[in-house]
Order: sequence, then C-alpha cells, then structure tokens
Amino acid sequence: MPTAAFAMDPERFPDVYGPEARARVAAHAEVLADPDAPGGVWSAERLAAAPEALRGVEVLFTGWGGPVLDAAALARLPRLRLVLYAAGSVRRIAGEAFWAAGIPIVTAAHANAVPVAEFTVAQVVYALKGGWRHVLASRAARAAVPAARTPGGYGATVGILSLGATGRLVCEMLRGYDLRVVAHDPYAPVPPGVRAVGLDELFATADVVSVHTPLLPATRGLVGRRLLSSMKPGATLVNTSRGAVLDEPALLAVLAERPDLFAVLDVTDPEPPLPGSPLFTLPNVVVTPHLAGSRGLERRRLGDLVVGEFERWLRGAPLHRALDPHTYERMA
Repeated sequence: MPTAAFAMDPERFPDVYGPEARARVAAHAEVLADPDAPGGVWSAERLAAAPEALRGVEVLFTGWGGPVLDAAALARLPRLRLVLYAAGSVRRIAGEAFWAAGIPIVTAAHANAVPVAEFTVAQVVYALKGGWRHVLASRAARAAVPAARTPGGYGATVGILSLGATGRLVCEMLRGYDLRVVAHDPYAPVPPGVRAVGLDELFATADVVSVHTPLLPATRGLVGRRLLSSMKPGATLVNTSRGAVLDEPALLAVLAERPDLFAVLDVTDPEPPLPGSPLFTLPNVVVTPHLAGSRGLERRRLGDLVVGEFERWLRGAPLHRALDPHTYERMA
C-alpha cells in the first residue's frame, strides 16, 4: 500500500474530503496523519514547523491552501509519485521545478466546473426574462414596475466565450433549451449543436454573452470598450471567469452610456469591488460574491473526483484528469 497524506487548508478539508472519500483512501493507502489535527490533515503552518514530516509520502492529497510544490518542497518529498489537487487551477502550487520533476498531477477543475456551469445557465435563463433588471427597477421605484421587453427563452442567441471545462459544460446544459448557442475559442472545437463564430460576431449578435476565459497575460482586458459597445440592444453580459478578463473601467463607462445593456458579475477586478464602486449603484449591473464555484457540499465533488483518480492509478489505469505542461499553459 502506498503512503499518502492530506495537506491543505484545515477549515476547508472536511468540506472537500468527506468521510466516505477519506475511508476510500484509507482502504488503499497508509495515511500519514498529523496527530494533532482534526482529520489528520497537514496545514501549511504544521508543515513549516515539521519540514520532514512527509518525507515518506508517495501520494499527496491536497486542495485549497495546500503546499507550494517548489524545489525546496520537492526535496522534502523524495518519494512523491502522485499529486491529487481537489481544486481548480494548479498555478499556485505547480511551477517550473514541479513540471521538471515529471510527477503526475490531477486537478478537480472539471468537477469545479459543474456548479459554475449550473450557476451560469441559471443566470442565462434569468437574463433572457429580464429578471435582475426587473428586480432592481422595482426596488428603486419602491413599487411594481411593468416588465420590460426581453428576448425570452425561445430562439434567443447565447454566446459562450471560451470552451474550457466550464464553457463546454454550459453548452451541453443549454442543449435542453430552445436556444441558439454560438461560441468563440481560438484553440478548441465547438461542441455538437454549437456554431463557431468570431469574437466580434459573438458580441454583436448574442442576447446573452457568457465569459469563461481563463485569466492569462494574453487575456487580461480582452473584453474592452469596442466589444462591449457592439453588444446588441438589451443584451446581458455574464462573467463567472475572472474579473480582469474584462476591462472594468470600460465596462462601467459602457453601462453608463447604454442603460439598455445589463451585466451580471460573479467576479470583479479587484475582488471584492472597492467600497463605493459604481458597480453597486448603476441600475444595470448586479454583483454576486464569487458564488458560482463549489460551495458547501458541492466541494465533496472535488474530493470524490481525485479519490476516483487515485483508485484508477492504483489499478494502473490511465488518469482522466491529469495535467500536462501544454494544458497547464492555457489554464487560469
């Protein structure tokens, strides 16, 4: 049996790795637990105080708040054979030294994409009915406000910007609706039933544009004034990716100039927005506090995914969610 350990933020640990997931690991591995921590999880502070504690570990189960796997950390993990990251992007923990070591790493990004996609689809449907706009208008008037003219949910066009795990899942979920779905991604083919379009056409023709672009140097500020100004009358922008993918000053200016447009922002730049930001006073924008990602029991899906990958690894089967440097370069 391989030797394994859990190392991450202790407060999030029980949400991510529930009792069933931990029992599955214990059935197939000798778990090296922190004797002084609930659940045996190693925190960053405990690892700093006991740098040799995981020297015999072969399989590292980690997640939010887990150790950065730089050259110094890898030197203290000489037997490490597999890293299972029950969260999304591995950029915080895996750098050049890690990839040079050739250790397989699994991410639960596909599991985290599920609640983001569910949240997105809910916002798309609500936007097509003008739901948020009506709520905010009624609250401002302190009275019932007649419903504005909206596209509705039949035959409207939804534009998906970027087809990573979340964007593709949104497309799949929208197949159950009577909508036209278009998408733009310079790297990925479109799913069945989705039409590939250029970036300009996507913004100019969609009733709802949903942004799923990872934040990379090349995508910072990708959605700027020109694209935003080109959106069709009454359109809604939904962003559940990263706030800095949008040029936020340009977005605020366009929303002020075009009260017909609407924005639903689950992410902002900075996050949270500064006190007094126009995002809280403009009548055509609503901000939610990064709700789309895995919350509460939804986090168990992340732990279950990586434990399943661990069981595949034990059987000698190919890993489904392992990353390679090429894939990593295009991740947030």
